[in-house]
Amino acid sequence: MTFRFAATAAFASTLLMGAAVQAQTVFTVSSWLPPTHTLSQAQKSWCDAVEKDSAGRLKCNILPKGVVAAPGTFDAVRDGLADISYTVDGYTPGRFINTQVAEFPFLGDSAVQTSVAYQRIYSKYFAPLGEHRGVKVLGVFTHGPGIIFNSKKPVTSAADASSLKFRIGGGNINELSKAMGWNTTLKAATESFELLSTGVMDGTFFPDESVASFKLNMIKHATTFPGGLYNTSFVFMMNPDKYKALSAQDKAVVDKLSGEYVARLFGAGWDKVDAASRDGAQKAQGVARIQADKAFIKAVADKQDYLETKWAASTMVKGLKDPKKVLAEYRPEIKNVK
Repeated sequence: MTFRFAATAAFASTLLMGAAVQAQTVFTVSSWLPPTHTLSQAQKSWCDAVEKDSAGRLKCNILPKGVVAAPGTFDAVRDGLADISYTVDGYTPGRFINTQVAEFPFLGDSAVQTSVAYQRIYSKYFAPLGEHRGVKVLGVFTHGPGIIFNSKKPVTSAADASSLKFRIGGGNINELSKAMGWNTTLKAATESFELLSTGVMDGTFFPDESVASFKLNMIKHATTFPGGLYNTSFVFMMNPDKYKALSAQDKAVVDKLSGEYVARLFGAGWDKVDAASRDGAQKAQGVARIQADKAFIKAVADKQDYLETKWAASTMVKGLKDPKKVLAEYRPEIKNVK
């Protein structure tokens, strides 16, 4: 009798353990940047948080390298090649229009502020329009202020920039560079070292962080702009079918760790490594930093005025009712973020 009871209890325990194992969901997580990069680190921190808050029901399997190159990441997550990843909207020109609002010049000097304000604008205006249709958006964010970096000479004017060849990341800066008459080529960030070290490019438009993370020891000059020459819009996303398959309890965990949580997490990481690059790698390699003067700033602003009018017209075609109101709301919201 005792033996039968013990056997029954053991069998029941085995079934319960099996059910617990089956209840665990593992996300396949992809990153096209090295594990040491701030975006890979922020993604890992998100995975740690989701595992903790779900009491271990949700876990991440972070792959050793990206399932595809950066420009193909959105489609890879949409199609289920990876469950979770992030990408740059501007890597697929013409696909994401509304999000260019987060890429304009002079927005702000803190990635936390620009990211959180962008998330608020995105949730209010862009998400209802299905801007990233095909994926479950976990959050949107930006990097720190964009800077002109090069290995050749100080860039003190638009004319100076015109004499050099630059790698850029796409989005509004691609349009602005064309309007300024600059010689730029759209390439993924991961190609920067090869492009600059071989002399194919003289410089790159990047936030401070990237000089250190991509080991751009050939960089000698930096030209900064108040609030940045440009910024970049990123999306952190999940495969929609993976999300739909979650229990209501686990969806609540993911939802709690989405939106502004993501914007602050990724933005704070970027602010930290921007400062580390300025005070570390850039000082060590003797990068000479100058700030664009009023004439240079005005030259950029004059061209950007036209681009913002063009952006507004394009977004109205996409269903955005009052793009000028959105832009007028976004800029002050950045300053309001604490």
